[in-house]
Amino acid sequence: MADLVDIPLFPLGTVLFHGGHLPLRIFEPRYLDMISRCMRQQKGFGVVLIRSGSDARFSPDASQPEIFQVGTEAEIIDFNQLKEGMLGIVARGRRKFRIRETYEETDHLLVGRVEFLPDEPRSELRPEHQPLVDLLLQLVKHPMVQQLNLQVDFDDSRSVGWRLAELLPNIEPEIKQSLLQLQWPGERLAELTRLVNKLRG
Repeated sequence: MADLVDIPLFPLGTVLFHGGHLPLRIFEPRYLDMISRCMRQQKGFGVVLIRSGSDARFSPDASQPEIFQVGTEAEIIDFNQLKEGMLGIVARGRRKFRIRETYEETDHLLVGRVEFLPDEPRSELRPEHQPLVDLLLQLVKHPMVQQLNLQVDFDDSRSVGWRLAELLPNIEPEIKQSLLQLQWPGERLAELTRLVNKLRG
């Protein structure tokens, strides 16, 4: 059994990939405290996709949402104080993890006992992947994408797959989750090819 680590979890309606940038507006006290603690200890938190339910707490006895078991560690790379006590942060995706169990702290913050997954193997792109590279080159020119300052290695199948998976429009979060859970870059590119062909068809 791999070593297990406890990290705070942030259930969201979005999927974070390695190297991706996720802007967030924080206003709930439990998450303001979590971000403060993460910054002070120079540690990350886990971003996990909500499978069903809501993370918002409208009553003291509200239950935690059901979440997917594979998520991404998020590193805080920028922050700024907003109006009305809100905090704006930008988080960057790092290691993937699998949740083995969860527990709730007194302030209702969800904590996961997680196993970090092995790094995906680096591999070069093959000629059949060129249409995906061309599509990604178009997407990164979009003004909103340029604001994210993403780093893309167009010779690395991992980087191309991660960035396309997060930037492709009209892809449901559950599909992005399935792309996240793939451990082999070639499989992800094959699935992305199928998705792009379906969108264009």
